[in-house]
Amino acid sequence: MAVPVSNEERLFSLVLALLATETGLTKADVLSSVQGYRQRYRPGGNNASLERQFERDKEDVRDLGVPLESIELPADQGASQFTRYRIPKGAYDLPADVTFTPQEIALLNLAALAWREGSLSGESRRALMKLRSLGIDSDEPLLGYAPRLRARDAAFDPLSGAIERHHVVGFGYLKPGDTQTRKRRLAPLALVQFGGRWHVYGTDQRTGEPRTFLLSRIVGQVEETATAFPAPDGDPAAEALESLRRETARNLAAVTVQPGTDAAARLGRRAEAHDEGRLTLHYTDLQVIADELASFGPEVLVHEPPALVDAVRERLDAVAAAHGDDDG
Repeated sequence: MAVPVSNEERLFSLVLALLATETGLTKADVLSSVQGYRQRYRPGGNNASLERQFERDKEDVRDLGVPLESIELPADQGASQFTRYRIPKGAYDLPADVTFTPQEIALLNLAALAWREGSLSGESRRALMKLRSLGIDSDEPLLGYAPRLRARDAAFDPLSGAIERHHVVGFGYLKPGDTQTRKRRLAPLALVQFGGRWHVYGTDQRTGEPRTFLLSRIVGQVEETATAFPAPDGDPAAEALESLRRETARNLAAVTVQPGTDAAARLGRRAEAHDEGRLTLHYTDLQVIADELASFGPEVLVHEPPALVDAVRERLDAVAAAHGDDDG
């Protein structure tokens, strides 16, 4: 029996596969060849759920700032099975002016060793051979790498287990602006990554309504209870992502960034409009985007909405006050 492939490993393998091809891969190429998809792929069978997974993964990759391209030839307009996907290497390279000291290079080499450890498993080798049979080749066995490091929120694994067992969970949750956590009871249905952050989607046991919680705001341990709930109908992950997309579409921020800065590079990738350094950004959570914008300091000027302007100002004032105390 094949060992289940984690979300991170599947996304990592997808990025590497799309980086390794110049001409792009079709959806069928990805599903039948890339680690994390090929184990569930049914040749000539029904792969609808796997195709939905690929669509969600594409959005997750783009949300992380990776420039994933879709290539559609004029003769194939409207025929999605012929659409090819790739990540252009030049668009994902480090800027030319980025350099590393010998000490930094040594640390990067150590990190690379950690990622390589045990990466060329039997499954990885078979996936590599299959992709090479499609005309993809590389000087290094990049497609065999499988991440073994975990940088997820601590709540991820216990929530994932509770979802598999259909058990209600309890956890402390700190809402923006609150100073004390509130206890939540949730029938967890799906874990989804949106905007580079993990969310848990499920049914609130107090209200009976669907709710989405940001994993980074869960405080303390997730407690799995013995209370079971029936397996959900439909596709909860797709429902969660659609809900987050609707929320994001409603929230707009207008900011100005200094050209050539880190803020311009990072925020410009996901901006909806560009006008002389002025960007329009969609966001899901006001407090989260306030944290992000404040972290850029003078590289960003926030124009609207007023609540976001106030939230960013509060953070910058707190930093200034902290440095003032240090000086005294």
